[in-house]
Amino acid sequence: MDWFSAEGYWLGRLVFQRALAVVYLLAFLGAVRQFRALIGERGLTPVPRYVARVPFRSAPSLFQLHYSDRFFAAVAWLGVLWSAGLLLGLADDLPVWANLLAWAVPWALYLSIVQVGQVWYGFGWESLLCEVGFLAIFLGPAPVPPPLLVLVALWWVLFRLEFGAGLIKLRGDRCWRDLTCLYYHHETQPMPNPLSWWFHRLPRWAHRAEAAANHVTQLVVPFLLFGPQPVRTVAAVVVIVTQGWLVLSGNFAWLNALTMVVATTAVGGGLWSALLPVDPPSGPSDPPAWYAGAVIGLAAVLAVLSYWPVRNLVSSRQVMNTSFNPLLLVNTYGAFGSITRLRHEVVIEGTADRVPNADTVWQEYEFRGKPGDVRRRPRQVAPYHLRLDWLMWFAAISPSYAHPWFPQLLAKLRDNDPDLLALLRHNPFPHLPPAHVRARLYRYRFTDRRERRDTGAWWRRTLVGDYRA
Repeated sequence: MDWFSAEGYWLGRLVFQRALAVVYLLAFLGAVRQFRALIGERGLTPVPRYVARVPFRSAPSLFQLHYSDRFFAAVAWLGVLWSAGLLLGLADDLPVWANLLAWAVPWALYLSIVQVGQVWYGFGWESLLCEVGFLAIFLGPAPVPPPLLVLVALWWVLFRLEFGAGLIKLRGDRCWRDLTCLYYHHETQPMPNPLSWWFHRLPRWAHRAEAAANHVTQLVVPFLLFGPQPVRTVAAVVVIVTQGWLVLSGNFAWLNALTMVVATTAVGGGLWSALLPVDPPSGPSDPPAWYAGAVIGLAAVLAVLSYWPVRNLVSSRQVMNTSFNPLLLVNTYGAFGSITRLRHEVVIEGTADRVPNADTVWQEYEFRGKPGDVRRRPRQVAPYHLRLDWLMWFAAISPSYAHPWFPQLLAKLRDNDPDLLALLRHNPFPHLPPAHVRARLYRYRFTDRRERRDTGAWWRRTLVGDYRA
């Protein structure tokens, strides 16, 4: 079945599967560590309340059938262990049907988590992992050459991811068109990393070059993914390199890493063979007829579902990061259609004084990733995802993003809730709960080179006023 198989991509499939298993592992590990405080039975937005008002057909999930914190933990830990097994290659030599089942398990588990994750799982990389994870089910085991139709489907994901992001920028903020967005972005992005200060301090011509290169990569290069080799490999390498640049300059969970993972499937076997001295599987076997039929059926379904994201791409009212079906397949993607020029941060403080007055000493809570202490260097967090820290960035943009969870956050801090405090870097009240908690809004700016040298601070901040969600 020469038309069905892409024998030259067997090593690319191997790289893709191993790398996808790593992303799955991080995603499930994040769920294990963070779910109790965010969506657990006593969390900020509890799953039981959500499933009580959202029907199964709208959000299919195991947790629609039953929820308890113990059950959720079991599902998330199963995902961790299953992903580790896939990373070790335990599914590589299984029969086709068993291999498909092995890759279907983490997809079903993670989809179940995302469907009840509410605002904490409302990011584009969540639906991207679900979509890519579903396609990975059909790539097959090592002895069977990867199906060309599934590889094309993965390239179609990469096209929508890059081209959608490029279009939303071109149609959105004017600064993308005049190449000035990166004057602000490295400072105002959701969660700067250790190199963001230096990226922000690059000369303006370099920022303009970054923006221009972004347009080429996202608006031109994606079309080359469907060209012949070696054009396709060149396009994939360009995507990988530019996504690596984004990894160096900021923390975007596993968005950049997963984009690079998908791009590996478009790299030709010759380059992979030069980089990875791995022997090909001996005696590749023909795919079973039922497997070929399943892949053809998958391609037909994806073609139909592509109508909605294509319509969105050509629309002047393009939206970002939207799913058009409950299984989160064939989604639309995009990021930073508008750029914030000013950075604000919500700083939460507590005091032990029963009656606060002008002399009251307020002590700050420190988050793991988001800026707080001006002398604290921004951390490298990605590809791990700190969900509370990301939502705090949105809350600082507008109080509308803080409903309904922010008042509950303050209430749990007043109670010294152990699950919530486990998500923070520093609790100034380790023994007794604070008598009062308040939130204040600050304007944050990166220090310049002289301030950085003289003070050791990475940020300077100015009080805007009290913050009320």
